[in-house]
Amino acid sequence: MIRKLSSNTIRQGNFIQKQVEEQQDRNEGNEPFTELVRDFLAPADFYTLLKKYGMDFYCGVPDSLLKDFCAYIANNSDSKKHVITSNEGTAVSLAAGYHMATNKYGVVYLQNSGLGNIINPIMSLATPSVYSIPMLILIGWRGEPGKRDEPQHNVQGAATPGILASVGIPFQPLPDYLEGAEHVIETACHHMVTTKSPYCLLVKRQTFLPYQLKSKKKNESAVLNREEVIKLIADRIGETDIVVGTTGMLSRELYEYRDAKNEGHERDFYTVGSMGHASSIALGIAMQKPHRNVFCLDGDGAAIMHMGSLATVGQSGCKNYKHIIFNNGGHDSVGGQPSDASSDSFSFTHIAMGSGYREAWVSTTEEQIINSITRMMQLDGPVLCEIKCKMGSRKDLGRPTTTPLENKHDFMRFLKNY
Repeated sequence: MIRKLSSNTIRQGNFIQKQVEEQQDRNEGNEPFTELVRDFLAPADFYTLLKKYGMDFYCGVPDSLLKDFCAYIANNSDSKKHVITSNEGTAVSLAAGYHMATNKYGVVYLQNSGLGNIINPIMSLATPSVYSIPMLILIGWRGEPGKRDEPQHNVQGAATPGILASVGIPFQPLPDYLEGAEHVIETACHHMVTTKSPYCLLVKRQTFLPYQLKSKKKNESAVLNREEVIKLIADRIGETDIVVGTTGMLSRELYEYRDAKNEGHERDFYTVGSMGHASSIALGIAMQKPHRNVFCLDGDGAAIMHMGSLATVGQSGCKNYKHIIFNNGGHDSVGGQPSDASSDSFSFTHIAMGSGYREAWVSTTEEQIINSITRMMQLDGPVLCEIKCKMGSRKDLGRPTTTPLENKHDFMRFLKNY
């Protein structure tokens, strides 16, 4: 049955159509609304702006949302004006020392996942009621409410404003255009001058224009990339052996390789977030499962971030603890900025032996890596193998299709069944 429209409905429709046509006529020839135009902040412009207000010392831990600005800093700052620190709390402390020596404000950069690392030095060092030390903090706002992101980032993103408020750090988002950026820098400087305390700018996704990091120091001795090394390891460890993978690309590559071989994921714990803590998670498991090998697949930046864990592992005497550090000399997943492990004078093996590991050595070639896996399975631990590998990953590298909670449940069943 076809329903006939009433004359009132037809008149109303004609009236609306006429309004639309009149509005279209009025819009013709007008300039586009500027508020609908997407802006991006040029890293060079923001760098110049901060310098204009007396800020030219930078320190922190690289972040994917800040990678373009961090790349500009790395390419254009003197080495005494830019320090990539082991962790975010160290950056706050470094900025505090800089301020006391110069009476100027340091710029500390980090991802919001590192907020926990700055709480202690902020509360017991920088706060006005203790030493009252001003600094500008740039925080990459991963997991910003309303934006799609990984589960761990969504949790951190929602909590970020509340955390900053609870420790007394005023904050506002960094605008993506120069005039707005200058306005918030003026506000930040006024706060730092009058209160002698930190001020924070939250940096949203795609705030900065792209900028390419030019000076990547390559790991000259490396032969294989990280994914190739992961395959060699995964193919040779035992079926009842336990694997704990560090955060970032490593766990994603291991996950995809397990998928490709239809092996399932119950043997692996993929550490999302919690950078630098994979070695301690592995130790907690190794101590309770003494008759099974536990392999910690670590990264150079992660191992450096909480290097004190090596002392704890070394002194544990866990015979089943097998520590493998993938050293590509950089923060691969957040822009490729160099880590301290890229230096020829840096040695994980010396640190491990000094911490109490029974044996530690370096591998680079495929043959050396294969022999190292066999050797690790035969030796009493804790033992450490540092594998020099190339930086970079596949552009089509996917993300886990299971949730962290599903991974934990499957992993716990695997731990219980063997």
